Amino acid sequence: MIVLPKEKVKAKVENPRFLILFGKPKAGKTTLVAALDNNLIIDLEGGSEFLEALAVQARSVKDLGDIANAIREVKKETGKYPYKYITIDNATRLEEMCMSYAIQLYKATPMGKKYEGTDLRTLPNGSGYLYIRQAVRKVIDMFRGLCDNFILIGHTKDKLINKNGEEMAEMSLDLVGALANIICGEADAVGYVYRKKNETHISFEGGDNSVIEARAPHLRGKNIVVAESDENNNITTYWNKVYLPE
Repeated sequence: MIVLPKEKVKAKVENPRFLILFGKPKAGKTTLVAALDNNLIIDLEGGSEFLEALAVQARSVKDLGDIANAIREVKKETGKYPYKYITIDNATRLEEMCMSYAIQLYKATPMGKKYEGTDLRTLPNGSGYLYIRQAVRKVIDMFRGLCDNFILIGHTKDKLINKNGEEMAEMSLDLVGALANIICGEADAVGYVYRKKNETHISFEGGDNSVIEARAPHLRGKNIVVAESDENNNITTYWNKVYLPE
């Protein structure tokens, strides 16, 4: 039986359980997450190979499944998951890798059982995007269940929006169709990563029609200096500004 609350309860979660970080290429996103303690980077493009990082390479959906199963095996043996954070780097490549999985989902339906193509984006009326969205979300949800905090790295793309009758350019996560808005809507925080001189910033300063946002009060509307480099290119990170000490 459901017991209805009689008074307000304190917030149970402070830190984002699902964080999206997106920005232009070479903005320092992979370097940033490589410096986060106990963070497994699932590297889909090889960017972490240039860094000292806790990383594993994946080039197919099968690789992703094998990684997830290996994490589950550790949980069986030790009683806990091995990583506090898991990062997938990056969203655009994940979408491409999930095409084969999306085709499997489509072929499991009555209308798709005879499909012999290789790209669901060519289906009439954009009907294939539904299965691409399902495939990407299933992979993300799988890894979200294997750690305390999940991070998705993405590139940025410009899209045109209509604001008060005027067309304006807005930065968005580089995913097709409505997938970017859906994934960003499910995230606890979406931050834009950029460099300014020797600083790396994460902006959670959202606005009208912006995907940039954060539910956590310590991030909402903030622009955070999350890393600094010195003259020798030694980098100091301040992840405790994003994930408050527990």
